[in-house]
Amino acid sequence: MKDHGINTAFLLLATKTYKLVIKPLAMIKVENLSKTFKVHQKAAGLKESIKSLFFRKWIEKKALDNVSFQIRPGELVGLIGANGAGKTTLVKILSGIIHSSGGQVSVLGFNPWDRKNEFRKQISLIMGQKAQLWWDLPAEDCFLLLKEIYEIPNDQYKATLKELVDALDVAHVMNIQIRRLSLGERMKMELIAALLHQPKVVFLDEPTIGLDITAQKSIRKFILEYRKRHKPIMILTSHYMEDIKKLCERILIIKNGELKYDGDLNKILDQYREDKIITVHLDPDKPTTDFEMEKSELVAKENATLKYKVAKGNEGAALTEIFRKLDVVDVKIEEDDIANIIEKLIKREPTGRGL
Repeated sequence: MKDHGINTAFLLLATKTYKLVIKPLAMIKVENLSKTFKVHQKAAGLKESIKSLFFRKWIEKKALDNVSFQIRPGELVGLIGANGAGKTTLVKILSGIIHSSGGQVSVLGFNPWDRKNEFRKQISLIMGQKAQLWWDLPAEDCFLLLKEIYEIPNDQYKATLKELVDALDVAHVMNIQIRRLSLGERMKMELIAALLHQPKVVFLDEPTIGLDITAQKSIRKFILEYRKRHKPIMILTSHYMEDIKKLCERILIIKNGELKYDGDLNKILDQYREDKIITVHLDPDKPTTDFEMEKSELVAKENATLKYKVAKGNEGAALTEIFRKLDVVDVKIEEDDIANIIEKLIKREPTGRGL
């Protein structure tokens, strides 16, 4: 006897099209993560120094407090916060350099601070303020050492090295000692060293710090192109808001060890973007003494160039007043700087994990 109910179900499945959306599983999971450091306190003076040898006073400083988030394959996430907010501490925990004080962390299915070789071969950490290569060796020798450390097959090593060297345009300095390279060239070599083994998770801690504008642009372009080709998870910390703006779609904002915001960068910029910047170029042959306006605030003046800040929505009235009072040659309206917006956002302490 046939089961008509089952036949009917199969018939419905055969005649209807169902759209099934499956999100990839999170590769990094952080739940209620905390980290506390014990810090030695000592008053100034010789007497206090001698006293501290026998009676030390310790205080606890909370670097991370109940932080939770998840990151899926291929995401490039910006980590934002002031100095001492807990950004680098979080990166060091995720990469297995230091232990947490509480909570759960999983990176690619591993507990990071177990430091298993299988885990370390799948991650990479690039720290803009610390050199990781051997300074007295040329880059090519450094990469050969890393090939053996990571046990990279020869064919894979040659193909990957060529791809990275060509993308960063450093073939002409491969045989020069690391310490003799410029800062920008050294940073490019650090990137190659970090990506030779094709990691699935890349931690970028201030990768453009100290670089000139040209080198910064070159590094950003490379990161975008590399991500497009290989799709690793990337976590970027940077004090240069241009890095965050150009590279990241999602941001995590940390303040005093707490996660204040986790969500889309553009959405939060739209919400907190309150001001416009109007740049005015005046006719230098027609001197003016009164630059104050009722509808806008003068924030900068250099020779015949003025910058006014005006509340969003009041641009029309501000421009009318500017053209009425000044001899304007050219004018440009821009959004408020992203750094100012993020600073306002942190001060307001928004609640929730997204918008």
